[in-house]
Amino acid sequence: MQYYEATSDKRALDVIRKYFRYIHDTPPDWPDKEWRGVRAMENAVTGYWLYRQTKEQWVLETIESIQKNSTDWTTYYEKFPWDSAAVADKKIQLAWRVDGTAHGVNNAMAIKYPGLWYQQSGDIRFKNAVFSGIRKYDRNHGQAGGRFSCDEHLSGNSPDRGTELCSVVEYMFSLEELYEIFGYNSLADRLELLTFNALPGTTTPDMWAHQYDQQSNQVLVSVAKRDWISNGDYSNIYGLMPNFACCLANMHQGWPKFAANLWMATNDNGLAAVAYSPSIVNARVGKGQDVTIREETNYPFDGKVILRIATSATVKFPLVLRVPGWADSVTFSYRGKTKTGKAGSTMRLEERWKDGDIVTFNIPMKVRFETRYNNSLSLLRGPLYFSLRIDKEYKNVKINYDNYGYKGSADWEVYPKSPWNFGLVYDIMNPARGFEVVENQIGKYPFADKGDMIWSADSGKYIVWRSDAAVLIKARGIRIPEWTMKDNSAALPPVSPVKPEGYPEVIQLVPYGSARLRITEFPFIDAGKIEDVIK
Repeated sequence: MQYYEATSDKRALDVIRKYFRYIHDTPPDWPDKEWRGVRAMENAVTGYWLYRQTKEQWVLETIESIQKNSTDWTTYYEKFPWDSAAVADKKIQLAWRVDGTAHGVNNAMAIKYPGLWYQQSGDIRFKNAVFSGIRKYDRNHGQAGGRFSCDEHLSGNSPDRGTELCSVVEYMFSLEELYEIFGYNSLADRLELLTFNALPGTTTPDMWAHQYDQQSNQVLVSVAKRDWISNGDYSNIYGLMPNFACCLANMHQGWPKFAANLWMATNDNGLAAVAYSPSIVNARVGKGQDVTIREETNYPFDGKVILRIATSATVKFPLVLRVPGWADSVTFSYRGKTKTGKAGSTMRLEERWKDGDIVTFNIPMKVRFETRYNNSLSLLRGPLYFSLRIDKEYKNVKINYDNYGYKGSADWEVYPKSPWNFGLVYDIMNPARGFEVVENQIGKYPFADKGDMIWSADSGKYIVWRSDAAVLIKARGIRIPEWTMKDNSAALPPVSPVKPEGYPEVIQLVPYGSARLRITEFPFIDAGKIEDVIK
């Protein structure tokens, strides 16, 4: 499909047509308990694309056969058997390991399936199942960064739980497909959370190494047993293919598909900015005229965006711009006009655009907070979560698999060299008080931070990165001595608010994606109680 769109090589279209014709003419064989049944509706992504190319009715018959003869994900999302109560039941956990609907990556893929079928059925039940499923993921297994836990199967919402990298990129792709169908800005908000947090947070900045499982509170990266549902001791390290090779093959879809979906066509021959990033889009708009839009921005690290329009002649078309749900409002300036959109809204700018027209806007990025496990807090600014910066030491670990050392790649354990058990000083009456944002120059590796190991092609070896993260937030924290490690992970954060037992220290927070070691769900200490203790 992608090859055909890039080249117009009709042989690719012929292959796809023959594939779907084979499925159409062959009795359905999509057993519920086998992988091809669980993931069968993945075919519908390409199937509907094929139908739009050819308008051949039999393609829709093929997709209907797949929908009716494979795993019933719609009923699954309506009933959702793997809730938080099931997480606590060890007998149910054993059943999860042989049930494809409990597998995290299957869930990340399947969330789009009812939405895909909604296009053909028109039945509101399938639309509702998608958004019910997203809510249930968040409630029962939700993690910082917009992801849900799966180590390897759905595993609850405590911050020591892991999330497989494959599930992150598959969830991203599902959200991109769902946005195409529904156009809801909440889906794009979630897509940005995953892209700018969970994706870089589970790779090294140069992407030469990745984790199989990441954690919100990740204070040690090592070969060790952790309290996960079914993953092995190598799941947590950064390496070429730790635990299993699937993520090595699958991780690469994340950034390219995100880039390909930054802009989408509207049904009335316009352009929609789905997510924000530096980009150039070339498209045909209006009555078929070519236009180029260059997006200049440092988003997600700051909110300033400039759109520069280039066209050979004046052309009328709508430019559709998303206002993130976390922003109070956004004011768009263009051609001597201004329009303001409120949080979560869609701004439609329909003009006769000329060559050289510019649209500017600044998405305000206030520090805000999210309540998480045991009443802990996570801090966000724009689409970025922020984590405690922990000094770190990389240690090369030797793993015995066939292609160790591929093109200089290495496998890393990462050890903390500074305390991590801080509670966040938080003023309940004035939450933004006490936080200072520092924006730095964005380097070659946007999600690198001081102390990271980076592969240098020039020297043919790894070097230590010396620059600060793109954004720092200075805050205050107090050590909590009783908060220690358990099962090679940070123990569950104590229930907040925590009684202060020491003096505040200045701590630094960096973007989640820039933190190989991190605390992201902080127990908090009420700032109003600190003076009483000091006295």
